[in-house]
Amino acid sequence: MSTTLPPSITPPAVTPALHSVKAGQTSIAILAAAAGIALLYFGRVFFITVVIATVIAFLLDPVVTVFVRLRLPRAVASFIVCAIALLILYLLGLGVYTEISSFMEDLPTYSQRMNEIVDNVATRADQVEKRAYQFLVPKRFQETQPQPPAPPVETKNRRRSTKSQPAPFEPIAPPAIPEVRIHAEQTPLLTYVYGYVRSFYDVLLMASFVPFLVYFMLSWRDHMRRSFFYLFNDPDRHIVGKSWDGVADMVRAYTIGNFVLGLMLAILSSLFFFSIHLPYWPVIGPLSGFLSLVPYVGLPLAAVPPLLAGLIRYNEPAIYLMMLIVVAVLHLIALNLLYPKVVGSRVHLNPLVVTIALMFWGTLWGGIGLVLGIPITAAVKAFCDNVSSLQGYGKLLGD
Repeated sequence: MSTTLPPSITPPAVTPALHSVKAGQTSIAILAAAAGIALLYFGRVFFITVVIATVIAFLLDPVVTVFVRLRLPRAVASFIVCAIALLILYLLGLGVYTEISSFMEDLPTYSQRMNEIVDNVATRADQVEKRAYQFLVPKRFQETQPQPPAPPVETKNRRRSTKSQPAPFEPIAPPAIPEVRIHAEQTPLLTYVYGYVRSFYDVLLMASFVPFLVYFMLSWRDHMRRSFFYLFNDPDRHIVGKSWDGVADMVRAYTIGNFVLGLMLAILSSLFFFSIHLPYWPVIGPLSGFLSLVPYVGLPLAAVPPLLAGLIRYNEPAIYLMMLIVVAVLHLIALNLLYPKVVGSRVHLNPLVVTIALMFWGTLWGGIGLVLGIPITAAVKAFCDNVSSLQGYGKLLGD
């Protein structure tokens, strides 16, 4: 018996309806992505603060776990770890402040040296301009100098007529009355501090929340983990737990790897700067070493601090060339040999994705986006690798 329906009662085609539904879903997805990007841009200070606090919490969590195993409550262990971290930051800041104080004492010498360099550059530029003029312009035109016009010769009649005519009368304008305004006298120091702090008010306000966020993330980690798992069904909780651990391990491995590599560069740079008696080498060495890890612009950033510090003491161009060569060699060895083994093997991102991620997060969040772009993208990849429906995206991001 045939089940073919007559043409009069054939069901209508559903293909146009499916296309319209898919088009609507695509439009909603595009609008949601645009809204998310706008939210990340306009709320960048808030999101940067949360991301930095989360990274610090992931780094300190193993240390808190060690104290918990010693029979300490998690809240007490979190407080001790945060206090130790703040103490280390205070000691580092104290050392930097000491070097900055020494730099302020040498600031007049530095300014004088900069003025001498500017004068020498201007003198050499004038000499180059004169040589170029002598080389390009023929000598017959160089020897011919334009003569100033001769003053007009006055005859006796003209002088007599000039003396006989009276001078024209020019009206004298009344003196202008100056405007007097009364201003309240302000302390220059307070005015300067207020104007400087006001420009960084939002950043300072959010930065003040970082220690508290880190403490609560560490002390309430188990509670937040359980509460987060309750948002999903039982079959999905295992996947969520693997994703949570994968993101934490990746962020921890990436940050520790960068720190170890930056510490190696800082030690080698400090030893070299100490050997050539570079001023402020305890600060210049670590600064140059860690700046060398900034993607794409690390080499010029790492070369600027030692070159500027050398202006106070060195006059020979060979010293600056040697510093530039040593910084470049350390940078190339670190990125080409050490970085793939220490950091790249734990992130597993292909170079194209890394470049696009740096462009994207750098556009949204500026310089801090270049630092946080790779760990955020690697965290997204770690999440996609543990979710079966998103593993294709994880392979697309991976190497």
